[in-house]
Amino acid sequence: MPFDYIPPLLQPNGKKIVLLVMDGLGGLPLEAGGPTELEFASTPNMDRLAAEGTLGQTIPIRPGITPGSGPAHLALFGYDPLHHPVGRGVLSALGVGLEVRPGDVAARGNFCTLDANGNITDRRAGRIPSEESVPLVEKLAQIRIPGVEVEVRQVKEYRFVVVMRGEGLDASLVDTDPQKTGVPPLPVRPATNSPAAARTAELFNQWVAEARRVLAGHPKANGVTLRGFATDPELPRFNDAYGLKSACVAVYPMYKGVARLVGMDIIAFEGEHPEDEFAALAEHWDEYDFFFVHIKKTDSKGEDGDFEGKAHIIESVDAALPKLLALEPDVLMITGDHSTPAKMRSHSWHPVPFLMWAPETVRPDAQTRFGETACAQGGLGTFQAHDAMPLALAHAGRLEKFGA
Repeated sequence: MPFDYIPPLLQPNGKKIVLLVMDGLGGLPLEAGGPTELEFASTPNMDRLAAEGTLGQTIPIRPGITPGSGPAHLALFGYDPLHHPVGRGVLSALGVGLEVRPGDVAARGNFCTLDANGNITDRRAGRIPSEESVPLVEKLAQIRIPGVEVEVRQVKEYRFVVVMRGEGLDASLVDTDPQKTGVPPLPVRPATNSPAAARTAELFNQWVAEARRVLAGHPKANGVTLRGFATDPELPRFNDAYGLKSACVAVYPMYKGVARLVGMDIIAFEGEHPEDEFAALAEHWDEYDFFFVHIKKTDSKGEDGDFEGKAHIIESVDAALPKLLALEPDVLMITGDHSTPAKMRSHSWHPVPFLMWAPETVRPDAQTRFGETACAQGGLGTFQAHDAMPLALAHAGRLEKFGA
């Protein structure tokens, strides 16, 4: 783990590191021999950086393992997800400013649409907009369960978060989203034989039953599913581990949550486009050593099966990239947290394209375009995502020699 060997090697300097994550970046061709979404997109700026830098591909968890967004991001921050498991509920809660203390149980919630038989017809309630979901969350926030405190807050669109607080709770619970339609939501079940987990499952089932009652009659959001039950994992602090003052620029709350979980500051800004995020970064450029910049919609388009839409989002990032490059970062990493091929409409286990650009220290390879095929042949090869941060620190001149 980097936290074991990096701290004694750290040497401070004024060099800046940027990690630009296009969520779900990796893709697949729609037909054999065709391009992926990244290869289909017109990306002249990224292609120039690819020619000047070096490429590779990362494995977020382990070969063949499909990652969730939380562990995949933690891997890019240097935390091996197998040694530092974190549930998505905590990330969602922190992302919207809810406190999650050790012993609390947080879960990410989705509104869903149920038919007259209680079966799910739409797992995301037609992706209802935030202005429609806010009053529904306000209704959920009024639910009271004896013996515990429950706090509910809207996240974005059809998503919300629930935090349960009380004595003797256990977050070892199984998700209620069956991941398909035509069947009812699953009950909350304990994942272990722990009596505390069984009690916690029963408390959440009581809450879900009340939620169904207060939502009855809504044409789209008349049910809920819960995922990612978790408590505070008490992770090592990112800034301490790497000797960096770090900040996050993200639109979607969950990614603010994963950044806040490891101790990054969150930069507030207006807007949802890549140029808005890069403008926010520029405003705070002198305040931090490390910036994590997150682009969400590449993943959303992949999950929607929208191949060209995903390519268009990648193009919008490329078009805005000169705003970031004008700041002259010393190290720029462009990658994804995982692959979300539009062909599959879901996260996948495929390696993730990775671009390392560091003009003073990088060893260019023979690749001239940023895409999966080029990355598979790039000079960095295929490596674990949690090794990206040591590489960035080295290219920034922030690591001393190991040993005599």
